[in-house]
Amino acid sequence: MATMADVARSAGVSVATVSHVLNGTRPVLPHTRQAVLDAVDALGYTPNTLARSLVTSRTRSIGLAVSAISNPYFTEILQGVEAAALEAGYSLLIADPHDDPAHERKAVQLLHERRVDGMIVAPSAQPHDLVAYLGRHEVPTVFLDRVLPEQGLFDQVCAENESPTARLVTHLAGLGHRRIGLVAGLPGLSTTDERITGYRQGLAAAGLDHDEDLVVSGNSESTGAERATAALLSLPVPPTALVTANNAMTIGALRALRRDGLTVPDDIALCCFDDFAWADLFSPRLTAVAQPSREIGARAVRALLDRLADPGRPARTVRLPCTLVHRTSCGCPEVLDGAADASGAGPAGGGGKTEPPTLSAHSALSEQSALPEKGTAS
Repeated sequence: MATMADVARSAGVSVATVSHVLNGTRPVLPHTRQAVLDAVDALGYTPNTLARSLVTSRTRSIGLAVSAISNPYFTEILQGVEAAALEAGYSLLIADPHDDPAHERKAVQLLHERRVDGMIVAPSAQPHDLVAYLGRHEVPTVFLDRVLPEQGLFDQVCAENESPTARLVTHLAGLGHRRIGLVAGLPGLSTTDERITGYRQGLAAAGLDHDEDLVVSGNSESTGAERATAALLSLPVPPTALVTANNAMTIGALRALRRDGLTVPDDIALCCFDDFAWADLFSPRLTAVAQPSREIGARAVRALLDRLADPGRPARTVRLPCTLVHRTSCGCPEVLDGAADASGAGPAGGGGKTEPPTLSAHSALSEQSALPEKGTAS
């Protein structure tokens, strides 16, 4: 088996230079760097990661704790994390906390004991023990998808939630709906709270009263959404349109509607938060807010690498804009292919149609401090 000394002799450089090239610890002239890389390829040299970690106190590994990895949304986030980590020369260790605060704490501790350099975590609805553990051990961490608005220790990367949800509501209201139901997510998650806030903002913008009976929790999963939809349909005056707050709950809602013999959009209109690969295969095709899942994952890795390079810099929250993919489940006729920004800003590509011009607004990526000013989404 080739050693670092063999690589150094083949490239005509010192062992220290080979180390700098492989570990990125010091700039090396381009032609020297190439000579080392050519020697590595020719000799089939494989770095001893364990020995290197003992010297550098770094394992070049990242821990990822994300629940419901089987969910297509989190699967795409995982792909974004994995690609960005690999490009940066990091390996990935994955744990599923199952959205259980106690299991979450244990999963993160196990990753920490594997000596990962830092972690990317989608926190549960009750992350107190998690935050305490990460803070006590000073683990470089980026929170993903769900954010904690009242902390200033950790970087966070997520999608916009309020304005895209409001846009779904105002669109349905623009089609004449006056009773719009919301199948909301698991209580306590920031995504749930923000999408409920967006729903209320949409009602207010459309001049509609907020009726608490029209908001029912589906607990972010299919079975819960089926029960929540059934509860909405059993109201004395049921909704004529529904917004579902994630892709799993969309499936549950459709199951409940089918069981009651209702068709979309003839009997009830439907819009959903979270687009997924087969959303345009349904009949009718689903009008949905698409999150930039892979970019969320990639940005989380970059935020963690920035934190590792500069541990003392202020924590930041990064929000990415969503896209409204306008199809036919809302009750609009099928027209041109295309998509609109979730704010209704215009075409953005994808398998739907452009949003009507009455829904124009602006939404942009923003990088905020971890403690935003009052009224700023985080």
